[in-house]
Amino acid sequence: MSLDRPITGNGPAPSIARQKALLTLLADEDRGVVEAIREQLAPRGRPEAWLKAHRVHEDPVIRARVRELLDAQARMDADREFLEFCAGHGEHFDLEEAVWRLAKTRNPEAPIEAYQAQLDWWAQAAEPAVELASDGGGVISALNAVLFGEQGFRGDTENFFDPENSYLDRVIDRRRGIPITLCCLYQFVARRLGLPVVGIGMPGHFLCRYQDAQGEWLIDAFHGGRLVTRSEARQRLAYFALPNSDSAILLQPISPRRCLQRMIANLQVIYQERRDAVESRRLQQYLLLLSR
Repeated sequence: MSLDRPITGNGPAPSIARQKALLTLLADEDRGVVEAIREQLAPRGRPEAWLKAHRVHEDPVIRARVRELLDAQARMDADREFLEFCAGHGEHFDLEEAVWRLAKTRNPEAPIEAYQAQLDWWAQAAEPAVELASDGGGVISALNAVLFGEQGFRGDTENFFDPENSYLDRVIDRRRGIPITLCCLYQFVARRLGLPVVGIGMPGHFLCRYQDAQGEWLIDAFHGGRLVTRSEARQRLAYFALPNSDSAILLQPISPRRCLQRMIANLQVIYQERRDAVESRRLQQYLLLLSR
């Protein structure tokens, strides 16, 4: 990478010579030296602005360590913004915005606008068939054809407890997910078409529901958009619900806040099982805030 001039940010950048010296020390084999330089380059955890240009440094060690510094700060910022979002909203908010904010706590560099454009495109692809549909079953078939047919989304039966199944950006990248994230994807595409699709937080297996004047359809996004009857749903509830629980209540739409809580709770359990204390504590912090 050329260093023809110093790269400035909010404050004055070091001279070119000092930038080179600091970066060289950042690549040192002595971890004590590296930690001391990290403190200089990221005082109070905030990396110096001039470091951003070195994300693509020609030296792979420097490149990796600069990215570590920048990514750590980006995750801290995303974490703070997510907590502020949760604290600033009640039971109802834009679930899609919340899901993208959650994704950025794990991958701050995720190109959210590009993912949103994909959702826009899939909605446009389904629109002609949706407009021709004579009933809810036809509407669902049109959405299924695009999402589970053309795009190949499916439930991840091989690695169900992979954390990536709970972050929507990774679900889109990998075309695999768990019931709740695939249902969120389904809802977000349907919303772009003005379709009344909501999430049903059934214990043990999240579903979607499409309802209009003609009737109601329960959709299992994990199994390719398969339709589920009320009778089947009640049978499933028998395995998970508390004694004497009201199935009609359990099959009601879930609020955005409860949906987000459930997504995060899934992740927190996964990280606990993996003995990842850092991620588990981070997610526990989110859950504590959302439960207020």
